[in-house]
Amino acid sequence: MDAVLKNEDKAPDIILLMVTLILVTVGTAMIYSSSSIIALERFKDGLYFLKKQMLFVFLGIISMVLMSKIPYALLKKVAYPGIVVSLILLTLLLIPHVGLKRGGATRWLNLGFFSFQVTEMVKIAMVVFLAHLLTRKVHQLKKFTRGVLVPLSITAVVILPILLEPDFGTAVIIVAIMLLMMSLAGSRIKHLLILGAAFIPIGIGLIWHKGYRVARLTAFLDPWKDADNTGFQIIQSLLSFGSGGTFGVGIGDGMQKLFYLPEPHTDFILSIIAEESGFVGVTIVIVMFILFVLRGFMISLKAPDLFGTLLAAGLTMVIALEAFINIAGVMGIIPLKGLALPFLSYGGTSFIMSMTAVGILLNISTQKV
Repeated sequence: MDAVLKNEDKAPDIILLMVTLILVTVGTAMIYSSSSIIALERFKDGLYFLKKQMLFVFLGIISMVLMSKIPYALLKKVAYPGIVVSLILLTLLLIPHVGLKRGGATRWLNLGFFSFQVTEMVKIAMVVFLAHLLTRKVHQLKKFTRGVLVPLSITAVVILPILLEPDFGTAVIIVAIMLLMMSLAGSRIKHLLILGAAFIPIGIGLIWHKGYRVARLTAFLDPWKDADNTGFQIIQSLLSFGSGGTFGVGIGDGMQKLFYLPEPHTDFILSIIAEESGFVGVTIVIVMFILFVLRGFMISLKAPDLFGTLLAAGLTMVIALEAFINIAGVMGIIPLKGLALPFLSYGGTSFIMSMTAVGILLNISTQKV
């Protein structure tokens, strides 16, 4: 460990940093474009969401810089406390008036003067914990009981309160990240395939257990069947993409943000980008995310130890999965899921946690073997 802590002689991954800053810049500009009318109508201040997002950007950059300076090996010390704190916070969400319910789900913790989305922190905590646990148990990963059931059991304990919020999407992301990290750590493919096969009927059961999940699925398959209700959001999103053409209608000139597309500055910000900057703008955003993922996995491959490899891969997958689910959802490729688009969507907790992940990745990229 001492070698890892002392050899911070490499420059941080400049491509990852530049891609992140480009996405943040685009996101900040588009948050203003997509939210000014709503902000003026709700708060009599067209700059309301922009001013708050600028604060989040400031805090996020501070977090990124701090985490890029803290040797990632020190994160092992907070791996177990992080899971304990995560479970406590997830439990607090279930207490009335402590957990805030928005959009039918209780995902925000009310602390009086501010609130934050607990699951965004939990995803980072789970990656750190799994990286540490799998590194410690690397010689036992071939055994199903110790190498598979132990991380699976702890992950299941964390996922249970998340499903009670309910937040099916975050649960799926955590399971996917767990399977990826176990695979990279050396678990038997046979064991992972068994787990994957077991999760399929569980996932189907959870979908059919909740009517709104079934409604999302049917809306995805045929949104025009219920165009004024369950299919409304995806239809408005598709209209945004269709009306943007090649180069868009111009930044600030989009029509779908004028109370047609719900919350255009959060989950559907890519739809506004599509309308106002067209196919070119959307392509640039997607290319930026592809570059981010490639650089993240490059950092993972070049990490000086297994903990760094698993940590970088897990954090990269958090960003990659959230981006894919959001982008594919607003394009109508998969059912809609209320996940923010990393670095671009309005929101404090998601943005700051994403920037925290970038900071850790940058620190791993500076380490020599």
